[in-house]
Amino acid sequence: MQVEIKIDPSYPEPKIIIWTASVTEDVNNIVKRLSEETPPILSGYKDEKIEILEQEDLIRLYANSGKVFAVTDKGEYILRLRLYELEKRLSGNQFIRISNSEMINLKKVRHFDLSFTGTICVKLSNGITTYVSRRYVPKLKKILGI
Repeated sequence: MQVEIKIDPSYPEPKIIIWTASVTEDVNNIVKRLSEETPPILSGYKDEKIEILEQEDLIRLYANSGKVFAVTDKGEYILRLRLYELEKRLSGNQFIRISNSEMINLKKVRHFDLSFTGTICVKLSNGITTYVSRRYVPKLKKILGI
């Protein structure tokens, strides 16, 4: 991909033009990112209090017993959103779905263990071990370039 910036005082605000042979997933992702405003605020409930959660603090998000939980170094929070809604809100480069009931922050992964047949074991920064379901293994491998 080539990036070119031209300075022209006649443009009061930036104008972006994408030249491409065809509209690919990468092009759609670029357009989506450019059109997004500031990252949406994510709030979680803990001890009958609401706290604002920063995306970079999230380690994992998972569903259990009809509720969705967010895990950070400060503890576990209950969210009022569904995982599919979080998937749309959170950065696609940083967060990945690893099963129908769980998402992880790739920047909070210590390592991946590929020795398990058909699945991948994930060790997170807070010491939690989780597993990528077979359905999501190809997507993760593609992102990791393996």
